[in-house]
Amino acid sequence: MRIIRFLDGEQKWLAAVTDDEQAYRLPQTDFMTLIYQAREQGISTVQLVESAFKPVNKLTDDWTTLHIVNPIEAPEVWAAGVTYQRSREARNYEATDGKLDATTFYDKVYDAERPEIFFKSTAARTIGPNEAVTLRSDSTWQIPEPELGLVLAADGSIVGYIAGNDMSCRDIEGENPLYLPQAKIWRNSCAIGPAIRLVETVQNPYDLSIICEIYRNGEVIVKSEASTSELNRKLDELVSFLARDNDLFDGTVLLTGTNIVPPNDFTLEPGDRIEISISSIGTLINPVISNS
Repeated sequence: MRIIRFLDGEQKWLAAVTDDEQAYRLPQTDFMTLIYQAREQGISTVQLVESAFKPVNKLTDDWTTLHIVNPIEAPEVWAAGVTYQRSREARNYEATDGKLDATTFYDKVYDAERPEIFFKSTAARTIGPNEAVTLRSDSTWQIPEPELGLVLAADGSIVGYIAGNDMSCRDIEGENPLYLPQAKIWRNSCAIGPAIRLVETVQNPYDLSIICEIYRNGEVIVKSEASTSELNRKLDELVSFLARDNDLFDGTVLLTGTNIVPPNDFTLEPGDRIEISISSIGTLINPVISNS
């Protein structure tokens, strides 16, 4: 069961999309309202959603033709780093000018009890499906980072899963780890969407496939596939460190790290298109433009 949000005139609505691609308009207009109404009624979110499965609410048009917008306006987006071996290798390559036999602080954090968690984005900097991510003007080595995102309630509970793109400047981060905020945070450097998969409907979040395709001039120039089974941390573990001595806000998104890194000689260019697909969630599509 996925929850999408779409624009109908000037009004944004929620809709539920079933696994057989049937879509039903929901009376709620905000994802967290849906979560809390179910809690107040003492039922699961799925049960509340299914109560709207009536002929009058069925969307007769193909739901993929709707004007899909960001399914949630996340007040904050956080991200976990070096949670996959592939990410560990890529960070080491950046930090050592390709000397992969060197040991760095990335090796230490990969094995440490405390994970790397950093602030990624605000609602104003976060975009949704089909909106353009921008390239930072002072970087020459930029890539997307496809990631499974956790949608959190204020109490730290995971209420849904979402696809995310943690845009990253490999040259800036590699030059000095203290430059991490500049390598990660700039205008329209974070994308999430296109749907939220309700947590109750995911049997095993450690068995999701992630595919990233990058198109240039209509052709696929990068394609990689991986699985959340390779994650070196538990999801609850990441959330617990984010919530430790910290205030969480309803709808916060925590990106859980990437295990897909394009080739070292690749950098994004204006006009590229990024497609990030996560099984049972959907495909997040974003064009790339310069940051002007």
